[in-house]
Amino acid sequence: MIWVQAIAYFGVAVFFLVVSVKFLKYLSMPLHLRWELYPVPHEKYRAKYGGSYYEETEWWKKPRETSFAGELKEMLLEMLFIKRAFEYNRRLWFLTFPFHAGIYLMLLWFALIFASAAFEVLGVGLDLTNAASIVFGIGVTLLIFGTTALLLNRVIDRKLRTYSSPLDYFNLLFILAVAVTGLLAMRADMEFQHAKAFAVSLITFTPTGELPAAVALHTALLSLLVAYIPNTKMSHFIAKYFTYHQVLWEDTPNLVNSPLRERIALHLGYKVKWSAPHVRADLTWAEEAKAIEPVLEVRALAERRKRR
Repeated sequence: MIWVQAIAYFGVAVFFLVVSVKFLKYLSMPLHLRWELYPVPHEKYRAKYGGSYYEETEWWKKPRETSFAGELKEMLLEMLFIKRAFEYNRRLWFLTFPFHAGIYLMLLWFALIFASAAFEVLGVGLDLTNAASIVFGIGVTLLIFGTTALLLNRVIDRKLRTYSSPLDYFNLLFILAVAVTGLLAMRADMEFQHAKAFAVSLITFTPTGELPAAVALHTALLSLLVAYIPNTKMSHFIAKYFTYHQVLWEDTPNLVNSPLRERIALHLGYKVKWSAPHVRADLTWAEEAKAIEPVLEVRALAERRKRR
């Protein structure tokens, strides 16, 4: 089944290409508007009560003490357990957590299958397909439940339905189709020997044997989904790192002769590319910040409206 292999290679190649392009794009963007809302998890001693290094007298003269462990803990809680949905939207959490947990277990299944295939290629007598069977069964069940629940939630919830686009429904239906065909593929390949053999063929770049129809269909749909995801808003996992580290948690002080001060000076030299009653498009951001005329014009306009 060379065509299935071709689709699999295509899906993986597109995924890594698009993810890399988006990551580099986000990495090269100008400075973000920082929130500077506390607590931030990298505060070594003050995160528990929402404090920051600004509490120190003459903090700019002292070395900052940060905690990578604090950031790592917060990231894992959000990534693995969807912490903020649990805290602020418990009803949604009961739907989205099974969905994400199912995805993570399916990724673990992939790792087990490909590790088992790699061991076979290397001549190591270690077969992980039994563990993969357990992980797959739990993962695909959670994924089907979570996807169906999120889909029904968009249909039933009137407020959510008003701003759900056709693409939102298509995305969930696509994932549901992959999950359901995965369940059918499992019934056709209970011990995952076909899956393991297919993984071996991908690793060694050799032709694979015939696959059961359900396995071939699931593999093809899954490969297309892998290529599709980074081209949609489902690729928020790429931007999430930047959202947390450069917007929500970023609080590096703007000190004289610091790299941050130099970047800010560079960005203030950019031309404003939009206009409004209080903004002039022909000025740089630095000039805009010092200009008083647009502000006076806005005040005069407000006064004229009051007189009417």
